[in-house]
Amino acid sequence: MAESTQGTDTPATAPINVPDKPALEGLEAALTQRWLEEGTYRFDPDTTREQVYSIDTPPPTASGSLHVGHMFSFTQTDVQARYMRMTGKNVFYPMGWDDNGLPTERRVQNYYGVRCDPAIPYKPDYQPSAQPAKNQRDFDVVSRQNFIELCEELAVEDEKVFENLFQALGLSVDWNLTYRTIDDTSRAVSQRAFLANLAAGDAYMAEAPTLWDVTFRTAVAQAELEDREVPGAYYRYPFFTADGEKIFIETTRPELLAACAALVANPDDERYQPLFGKTVTSPLFDVELEVKAHPLAKADKGSGIAMVCTFGDLTDVTWWRELQLPTRAIVGRDGRILAETPEWISTDAGREAYAAIAGKTVFSAKEAVVELLTAADLLDGEPKKITHPVNFFEKGDKPLEVVTSRQWYIRNGGRDEDRRERLIGRGKDIDFHPPFMRSRYENWIAGLNGDWLVSRQRFFGVPIPVWYPLDAQGNPDYDNPVLPSDDLLPVDPAADAAPGYDESQRDVPGGFTGDADVLDTWATSSLTPQIVGGWSRDEDLFAKVFPFDLRPQGHDIIRTWLFSSAVRADALQDVAPWKHAAISGWILDPDRKKMSKSKGNVVVPTDVLNEYGSDAVRYWAASAKLGADTAYEIAQMKIGRRLAIKLLNASKFVLNLGATENSVVSSDLSVLTNPLDRALLAQLSDVVAQATKAFDNYDYARALQISESFFWQFTDDYVELIKDRAYGAAGETEQASVLAALATTLDSLLRLFAPFLPFATEEVWSWWRAGSVHRAAWPAPLEITDGDTGMLGTVGIALSGIRKAKSEAKVKQRTEVLSATITAPEALVGQLQAGLGDLKAAANAQEISLNTGEGELTVSDVELAPAEEPAQA
Repeated sequence: MAESTQGTDTPATAPINVPDKPALEGLEAALTQRWLEEGTYRFDPDTTREQVYSIDTPPPTASGSLHVGHMFSFTQTDVQARYMRMTGKNVFYPMGWDDNGLPTERRVQNYYGVRCDPAIPYKPDYQPSAQPAKNQRDFDVVSRQNFIELCEELAVEDEKVFENLFQALGLSVDWNLTYRTIDDTSRAVSQRAFLANLAAGDAYMAEAPTLWDVTFRTAVAQAELEDREVPGAYYRYPFFTADGEKIFIETTRPELLAACAALVANPDDERYQPLFGKTVTSPLFDVELEVKAHPLAKADKGSGIAMVCTFGDLTDVTWWRELQLPTRAIVGRDGRILAETPEWISTDAGREAYAAIAGKTVFSAKEAVVELLTAADLLDGEPKKITHPVNFFEKGDKPLEVVTSRQWYIRNGGRDEDRRERLIGRGKDIDFHPPFMRSRYENWIAGLNGDWLVSRQRFFGVPIPVWYPLDAQGNPDYDNPVLPSDDLLPVDPAADAAPGYDESQRDVPGGFTGDADVLDTWATSSLTPQIVGGWSRDEDLFAKVFPFDLRPQGHDIIRTWLFSSAVRADALQDVAPWKHAAISGWILDPDRKKMSKSKGNVVVPTDVLNEYGSDAVRYWAASAKLGADTAYEIAQMKIGRRLAIKLLNASKFVLNLGATENSVVSSDLSVLTNPLDRALLAQLSDVVAQATKAFDNYDYARALQISESFFWQFTDDYVELIKDRAYGAAGETEQASVLAALATTLDSLLRLFAPFLPFATEEVWSWWRAGSVHRAAWPAPLEITDGDTGMLGTVGIALSGIRKAKSEAKVKQRTEVLSATITAPEALVGQLQAGLGDLKAAANAQEISLNTGEGELTVSDVELAPAEEPAQA
């Protein structure tokens, strides 16, 4: 096979080899293997930045289920990648797998029937049960290292399934450019970036109120929150002033009464102004606390005065911080009330009341407090039932608690106005497609209420690369952490001894302890440009691909992946990480609801690919504009399959007429002697120009619509009109003209459709051209100045009118037309006159009269030859 030169046609002329029965079946497997063997989509590192188009491909969570959403969004990216490659760009198109974090842990737990306990010793020969337990209480308990090994083992298997799907879908990824967010390279890059943030003051540790998921036993960041409407109730009960006056509050969380640190009311609320600065005593627990004023208190909510607990919700955190209240936490990380009575509860009655809730879940503690209040006749009236939004971890099943813990944070502008404005500015450096998606980025930044919490209390993730010295009493010195040198990365402080220590000094006075936490999965995913681009390992490559040209992703993770990536690039490279952001919409079921596993409305992509073929599925995905939520439509896939089949059959017809590569014209158009042929190529030039402009504006759906509309006009009108001339009925000159028009149009159509229908176009290309259509140049408009772009449409309408007359007469289309009259405006009559020879031949008409008239083109007075008498036996 001749060498393929990027962005150009191959020099060799291939022999015509058209199959008798073209078919889509089997193309995916055969062509995928060929592309892999020939390196059709391989990135050439011997390049310059100007030549490169780099894509920061979203790494899918391989532990998740395959669904049609993967095909939808990844196809949209691939269409743009293929276009850029055909324009001559050296496309850097990698693929990663996001295989660290909670989704993988949950899948491993359920798949193998295991749960992790870091206190369990490592078993080198551990093998999970062939029949895993169904109930979590019966799961095998394994060491952290055993658990990590199982995570890595299953992740690799899951990634193979995804890779096979993406290859069958025709993604033009360079499969030599793959990475995993948990492999050694990614872990080293993630830790290196964290240490760089730490050195620059952009990362810090703090003990602070933290959103906490009691099921997963881990901290949760603001970007991972999800509000869910849940039933609840307002409970009304009093606090007492020094002179015995009752001050009623209403709360949905009476179980936190023992954690109350103050009462708060709006400073303008005249009802409570006399109480500001004075103390009241809590019911049941007899704790004295102050009444404070704060503008966030709402006079029209409940009784107008609120109980501030540490911590019931994020508003409590704000009041605690701004009013400098004492910390009185009673909920532990397990979601239960702490067993030991707090020191601020000092009366016998208070301690007795606390004993009634100690060790209980928050749900049971609520019941116990309500019972105590009822028994003491302190509950005022029946609880008022409500439905209200409550914070959940997006992957969790129970409401989040707010606990005080020591965590790591990265500065993201949540507490720094200058950084906030700078990050909004980074967003303005990125061209969002569609443009309105930028507002989601800016609105998220504007709503931040704190820095990015990046530490997680999990097992399978990138370890935080920090150790702490222990003093003579065994207490960690958090202010003087021990850090690894760069050559040691990646490290695991839970398994590796701190630099300057040996393993025998772990967790003993005077020794060290390792940070047990891992980084939030987004803290590593936010570095995908740095990971795959070679930052800190291959600076020559990094300079050629960064800032990346494109970040494709869904709109639902603008607040997480897109924003966090901008935060990291801003801190590490002082620049926006990409030039363009292409934002995909969601896939909706036929009822216009988002497809999700939890709703049970997900479609398995392999079934669709097997039934309709990859080109058909790609057609459906590419028909949707960026940012648009799109219904899952089988009908659209059927249209795509019909288009791909028609492309095969129309190409076979054109090539069997005698069109060859040598028939294709580019600059010398003298062979085009017929006005209809010149009209066709003039229209083709317009189509190419419009499709190119659409692609350059990331509007691939428009490029497909324009190309498809022209294709059907070409097959339905032009091909039908020129058959006589193509067969030589009008002489060699006319035949050469039509073959040049046919070959040139087919050549361009294959290139126009190549990004969308890679399998059908490659198959047809192989019939008459050398190399790959996907390494051929994107078509350029022809310099044709005398072609009438409206002529084909006009002649086609006239032909349709005559055929309609035959259909209404219930005769065969080959029936001879003795005469017919076409009436049209003067400009259209001129077009019809120029194409009259082809029109008469296609209609099998002896005489067609052209009349000038106002209004639309009409066909009338069609006189047909008598129907042939059937032969007598």
